[in-house]
Amino acid sequence: MIPVTSPHAAYEHYRAEYDDAYRRVMDSGRYILGDEGRAFEAEFAAQFGLGEAVGVASGTEALWLALRALGVGAGDEVIVPALTASATVAAIVECGARPVFAEVAEHDLNLDPLRLERHLTPRTRAVVAVHLYGNPADLTALGAFCAGHGLKLVEDCAQAHGAQHRGRWVGGFGDAAAWSFYPTKNLGAFGDGGLVTAREPAVAARVRALREYGWRERQDSTEHGWNSRLDELQAAFLRVRLRHLEADNARRRASAAQYRAALPAAVRGPEARAGDVSAEHLFVIRPERREALRAHLRHAGVETAIHYPVPVHWQAAYRLFGGGEGSLPIAERAAAEVVSLPMYAELSEAEVERVVKAVRDF
Repeated sequence: MIPVTSPHAAYEHYRAEYDDAYRRVMDSGRYILGDEGRAFEAEFAAQFGLGEAVGVASGTEALWLALRALGVGAGDEVIVPALTASATVAAIVECGARPVFAEVAEHDLNLDPLRLERHLTPRTRAVVAVHLYGNPADLTALGAFCAGHGLKLVEDCAQAHGAQHRGRWVGGFGDAAAWSFYPTKNLGAFGDGGLVTAREPAVAARVRALREYGWRERQDSTEHGWNSRLDELQAAFLRVRLRHLEADNARRRASAAQYRAALPAAVRGPEARAGDVSAEHLFVIRPERREALRAHLRHAGVETAIHYPVPVHWQAAYRLFGGGEGSLPIAERAAAEVVSLPMYAELSEAEVERVVKAVRDF
């Protein structure tokens, strides 16, 4: 079976480096907020030119803490795409804010900047731009919209490590950005992990306080905080993965190009806009008869997945915030059609050929 993704393949690829990182941490005797975490934060920020970076416990908490550090709280409204992981919305609700679901663009399934004006109210405080599947959102247009209305722009970069918008790395356009290091990500740990990057040092400083009980000085909480720390083992593993991210992403892009050159045009899915560079986190198609295709591929030895089968405004936990069925037809139609094919850095040309053949046979 060709899997949709394979963190274990990444481990096998760089096994010696990961094993060395493990021994280095275990021998150090320091397992939380030590040298590995500080080094990873500095290396990540330097590689992408993103100001300051603060490691936290997960991508969801990264987004939550980024929003809190920017002052988003009870009574505020945050515009968010309806087609995303529910984690994006959970972070907004955890702040005490109200998610306002917005429509996506047909081409890349990211927030459509032309459809945001209708969602503005006096309570609107921020926009969360999700770079879905690794394809950059239109940050130029979203940034202009936010600047014109005095809103904060927060980038959800959970799937976009190494993506670029108009020649610049994503994560550097918003007031803050949230990153996930879940094992299946392009830059994946071997457990949970996340990180916040911020344009302003004051925002990063507040995230540092919030991630550890609101401490500015140890054992003295200046505000209500939380326990959300990236541990030393995961930071050490991520330093290994970061060194190889550019090469790993190049292999993903080669696989994506191979797919696009060989798959039937009728099943083509979302792509990055011209001039942007996708991280190719997921390779998504939009076929007719999705479940029949998935059954055919499973029989042919190809695993698939759906990201995401239910738009968030339809989900039971968040229906009270949404406009109901039919309110966001592009997102709703996409959720009924999308299928993720195998995509990871270690995927071989022969395996891509097998997947393509199975799709074409169907």
